[in-house]
Amino acid sequence: FGYNARDDRYEDLLKAGIIDPTKVSRVALENAASIASMFLTTECVLAEKKSDAPAMPAMPGGGMGGMM
Repeated sequence: FGYNARDDRYEDLLKAGIIDPTKVSRVALENAASIASMFLTTECVLAEKKSDAPAMPAMPGGGMGGMM
């Protein structure tokens, strides 16, 4: 059930011969074009470079100082 813009009324779209509503097709096509243009115009990728610095040393044990 939906809106038939040609006849300006609400009806069963399948019985009226409208298989795919226009708005759904238009939005799908717009989204596909947007994604395709993004892939075509992307020239770089930002990624974090892994550092070779050693890991931080462990924290010293708690307690009173000078006790060994």
